[in-house]
Amino acid sequence: MVSFLSDWRTGRGIGFATYSICPLSCFHHLIPWRRVVKHKILIVDDEPTFIALLKEAFCREPYEVLSSSSASEALDLLASEPVDLVVSDEKMPGMSGSEFLAIVRAKYPQTVRIILTGHASLEAAIRSINQGEIYRFFTKPCNIFDLVITIRHALQHQELMKENQRLLRTIKRQSDIIEQLERDYPGITFVKRGARGEILLNEEGGELQKLLSQCKASLPKY
Repeated sequence: MVSFLSDWRTGRGIGFATYSICPLSCFHHLIPWRRVVKHKILIVDDEPTFIALLKEAFCREPYEVLSSSSASEALDLLASEPVDLVVSDEKMPGMSGSEFLAIVRAKYPQTVRIILTGHASLEAAIRSINQGEIYRFFTKPCNIFDLVITIRHALQHQELMKENQRLLRTIKRQSDIIEQLERDYPGITFVKRGARGEILLNEEGGELQKLLSQCKASLPKY
């Protein structure tokens, strides 16, 4: 772009200057930015370059990324630091990715499991799915963008499952309380409501009426 330059004291023009506009992304390393970590994921691969590539791809995601170069090392890490999701290569020295994820499935069933392989073998894919109940199977070299999106969706699904389980536990606790109330005060859970939603107490001197009277009497008087 071209800009007209002038002397600020006299207002007279003194020339022109050209400049270009740099996008904000050019300065991302200068802008303070704090990432909120929501999930912890583990990458298991014997190729350091591939691990570095994945970590770079996840740098803007809300993840804490751990890495390991072997299945045995990854199991030791998981024993002290559980994670939400594991991405494992199939072909590694010692234990294979399929065998590793089968152990992860048995010990940490809530952990999402994804496997990568350089051999687009249907047999390997079926074995991985059966042994480790994996979320998805990728062939290497894989589309990194596709992998990032898949992991994002997998963790969102995991969050929904956890929330559903939490709600089910809440409903179970409430149901247990209601059942106990019904045992202690038969008929208390049978409530009639009027046209405006108000609770109707038809039984004068009944168990519900007595219970409400006791609650009212126990309230502090000011």
